[in-house]
Amino acid sequence: MSAKAGDAVMPIARNKKAFHDYEVLEKLEAGVALLGTEVKSLRQAGGSVAFTDAYAKIKQGEMWLVDLHIAPYVHASLQNHEPTRPRKLLLHRREIAKLQQKLERQGLTVVPLELYFKRGLVKVLLGVARGKKLHDKRQSLRKRDDERTMAREGRRR
Repeated sequence: MSAKAGDAVMPIARNKKAFHDYEVLEKLEAGVALLGTEVKSLRQAGGSVAFTDAYAKIKQGEMWLVDLHIAPYVHASLQNHEPTRPRKLLLHRREIAKLQQKLERQGLTVVPLELYFKRGLVKVLLGVARGKKLHDKRQSLRKRDDERTMAREGRRR
């Protein structure tokens, strides 16, 4: 099976802070129901997205992405979107039910990790995550610094 030319993934934005603040246990892809001005804003060269405090929640059997900031489209007039409105995530009912069980039992949260275009559609990579404690964050930073040092020494030799 060969990948089609249209299957290319075009990244929009990545939530780097999520990997610092959370331990990501599982990843899944979901579609996002967006307005036209939101898609145009994302396609724009400088289309800015802010993941600050963004998370996904289940409400009445549907999954919603809350507090994701998509900058208003510059060329829109009165029909522009609200930047931080809740956006519906497109998942199967089975996937939502499975996620809901995990979230209730284990005290996990769902955070957006990445936003990208796939075959012309906007997709979000969600991470089922557990919050890190302060000492876990320090340990992650120390580990990353050690790996950088070893790579630097390896290149030098």
